Amino acid sequence: MRNGLTEADVQAALGDLDGAPALPPATVAALRLADRLTAADPTVDAAFYTELRRHFDDGQILALGAALSVASGWQRFIEAFGIRPDGWTDGSPVPWRATENRTLSP
Repeated sequence: MRNGLTEADVQAALGDLDGAPALPPATVAALRLADRLTAADPTVDAAFYTELRRHFDDGQILALGAALSVASGWQRFIEAFGIRPDGWTDGSPVPWRATENRTLSP
């Protein structure tokens, strides 16, 4: 991430990962791990673990998994409490539920 991502990189990451030749294979593997860890039933089977090991060592997999878990957990927390960034104005819909505007009373 230090080098940044282009708009094309972001769009490729949001699309079909099988058809994303512009992304490095390690990036695709990390994105697949993110998809798996944020799924309703998160699983990493032996075949997928073998795929991860082609690109990362165990320490890197642990660090990546921990970072993804914290980010996903934080996102779930802010959604559950309806927290919006300070720059948003009252009455602006939250992006994850455009039809519902939830706020917490102080």
